[in-house]
Amino acid sequence: MKDFAQLFTRLDQTNKTNAKVDALVDYFAQVDDADRLWTIALMAHRRPRRTVNTTLLRAWAAEYSGMPLWLFEESYHVVGDLAETIALMLPPQQGENGESLTYWVSYIRDLQHLEDSEKQQRITQAWSRLNHAERFVFNKLITGNLRVGLSQKLMIRALAAFSGVEENSLTHRLMGNWAPDDTTFQDLVFGDNPLDDISKPYPFYLAYQLEATPDTLGEASEWQAEYKWDGIRGQLIVRQDTLFLWSRGEELVTDKFPELAPLAKLLPNGTVIDGEILSFANDQPLPFSVLQTRIGRKNITKKHLETSPVVLMAYDLLEWQGQDIRQQSLEVRRRLLQNLVAQYPANGILRLSAALQFATWEALADLRAQARERFSEGVMLKRVNSPYRSGRKRGDWWKWKVDALTVDAVLLYAQRGHGRRANLYTDFTFAVWNGTELVPFTKAYSGLTDAEFRAITQWVNRNTIERFGPVRSVKPELVFEIAFEGIQYSNRHKSGIALRFPRMNRWRKDKPAHEANTLADLQALLAAPG
Repeated sequence: MKDFAQLFTRLDQTNKTNAKVDALVDYFAQVDDADRLWTIALMAHRRPRRTVNTTLLRAWAAEYSGMPLWLFEESYHVVGDLAETIALMLPPQQGENGESLTYWVSYIRDLQHLEDSEKQQRITQAWSRLNHAERFVFNKLITGNLRVGLSQKLMIRALAAFSGVEENSLTHRLMGNWAPDDTTFQDLVFGDNPLDDISKPYPFYLAYQLEATPDTLGEASEWQAEYKWDGIRGQLIVRQDTLFLWSRGEELVTDKFPELAPLAKLLPNGTVIDGEILSFANDQPLPFSVLQTRIGRKNITKKHLETSPVVLMAYDLLEWQGQDIRQQSLEVRRRLLQNLVAQYPANGILRLSAALQFATWEALADLRAQARERFSEGVMLKRVNSPYRSGRKRGDWWKWKVDALTVDAVLLYAQRGHGRRANLYTDFTFAVWNGTELVPFTKAYSGLTDAEFRAITQWVNRNTIERFGPVRSVKPELVFEIAFEGIQYSNRHKSGIALRFPRMNRWRKDKPAHEANTLADLQALLAAPG
């Protein structure tokens, strides 16, 4: 645990990529295979389930610290991070800790079946043995909120440097449905071909947003374009007469979309398709909000199947007749995919994402302008001679999204952020006018600079009307332009609407509050697709 806490501290104290990779390589060299495996799992977001209610955790920390709960809660609101607050408030370490990360992960998982009094005793015993840095990590693990300042891409780079295994191979090995309980470090990193597990997906190829105009990419004839569909990115696998469906988040979602099950019999074995799971009816995609009604459901009912039927919109072919064809050009893979979809129509549940016909970038811009009408987020640009890569790479694939929708709104409530922004107000609730009343309609916490957040924090401190725990009600004076990708009806919000991906586009210092948009303006946008 000492080694992992030191790694966490090293990663937190630098923004330099090479320094982060070096820290992890050093760590892998110091610890045993069990800790290496759990570290990989934690950094790949395969964290153990939370076993303790955070309300109880706060009460136990306050009791162990010998302070009133109200004072602990006030401190938590200032610090903004529960794990850090507890680590700061606890009395000095009383015992010694020589145990491994694996030991402490098991310790936390074993709490699951204990009574609350037993949990409290075990947790306070743990706190007494750990130093400040170890307590912080322990608290992050127990709250299920461990976020290490290292992307999975950099973790794989460090693992490749330590193990000597090629990065692409490691990326593939870390895909799929594995857990530290059912494998070992040696098997995961050095074991047999990962495709021996017939359910194993390939790493997804991810595109960067195109910030410039597409004419900077060269000749239009060198590129394929298609609409960027707004669904769930998925990888469909048929091997040994069995179908597997993976989301981009590496979740096996086969049972969530039973409509696609017939493809197990219709498609030949050794077929892997990259595509988008879309709600689809009357020969057109439905809004993402329709698909959302099925996301997170444990059981898919007949009503879900009727109101939100799905298809797989096929983008790419990664495996054909059992052969990995990702290194072949998009042109070749596309031709094979077209033939596949034509040969196995599958009653419409498998569809080809159509290539857009354009001779110039200006013509493509016109097609992009129609994207929202087609319930699309924009267009995808793919170089016709490109292979299918792993992860997010620049150069061959770009997403050219439509311009965001915007509305001017009034700031009503403010709350402090977390982590390095724990002392700043960064989480805001915004409202629009409904007659003479301001109606809250969205929250947003990103899009501004640190300097702007500091200025707003000073303003909030001077203009607070009421306090509701960590939330401040403020004078309705500041106006912000809120950008968002889509809008939909919602019966869970007083305004009757919900936004998709809201963020603060800019601080409208030039606009008084009475000139902000109205609820009627938002309702008018509901009539437009997307």
